[in-house]
Amino acid sequence: MMTKIAFLGLGVMGFPMAGHLQRAGHDVTVYNRTSAKAEKWVATHGGQMALTPADAAKGAEFVVSCVGNDDDLRSVVLGSHGALGAMSKGSTYIDHTTVSAKVTAELYALARDAGVDFVDAPISGGQAGAENGALSIMCGGDASAYDRSEPIMSIYARICRRIGETGAGQKTKMCNQIAIAGLVQGLSEALHFAQKAGLDGRSVVEVISQGAAGSWQMSNRYETMLEDHFDHGFAVDWMRKDLAICLSAADEVGASLPVTALVDQFYKDVQNMGGGRWDTSSLFKRLENIG
Repeated sequence: MMTKIAFLGLGVMGFPMAGHLQRAGHDVTVYNRTSAKAEKWVATHGGQMALTPADAAKGAEFVVSCVGNDDDLRSVVLGSHGALGAMSKGSTYIDHTTVSAKVTAELYALARDAGVDFVDAPISGGQAGAENGALSIMCGGDASAYDRSEPIMSIYARICRRIGETGAGQKTKMCNQIAIAGLVQGLSEALHFAQKAGLDGRSVVEVISQGAAGSWQMSNRYETMLEDHFDHGFAVDWMRKDLAICLSAADEVGASLPVTALVDQFYKDVQNMGGGRWDTSSLFKRLENIG
């Protein structure tokens, strides 16, 4: 059944995600801060574009966002032309942005007061996952709101799961980023050691990836790491934004994240090397520079 959907934010993730919705037969109106991207999306996928989040949200059953950070999210939801003020009672806001649980709780409460459901639904899987419709989506919010939203999100998801009440999705995404930080550093050190020890990195990975050391990062990033290719993937700048959220939340709940804090500083080194837009696997390049 065709559903009227507004999609806010057409970055490397949002552009293909909105495309999946349009191809699935839904009536999609997109908004992007730079309208050229919205124009390109319409030329590629059909649908419509709007010049403000409010215009996109008018009459939509679902408003979906995938923007940059807390301030960007507040802007598209609450700004002078924000989506929330234009949404109908009984409609649902799905947010795929990785943001703090604090802003999620704030927007959930404001949406509830307006008669709108709010689901925090951060994503993992990178650009390839978005393009292939194979994202992992971790959700927080009311069960009834999630149940209505799940068929929409399943269009571009490999797995979509409600973890708990509002904010649970964002906290689960924090777990995801905490795990990735340690994994990428460990993989970088393994490849760095292999090179210093005179081993062929590809042969090493071929063997150890089939055992307990195997991971998504190893399978999908070792080739580009060994080729010194980092102009792709999830940017270091965004990872540092996410890790700052993790470390702040850890202070609030009393969790100890020593490895995460250390890797965050390693990513700061990569930024100082001029690698803010490099993929997170560029921790390997940092070791090459200091080793």
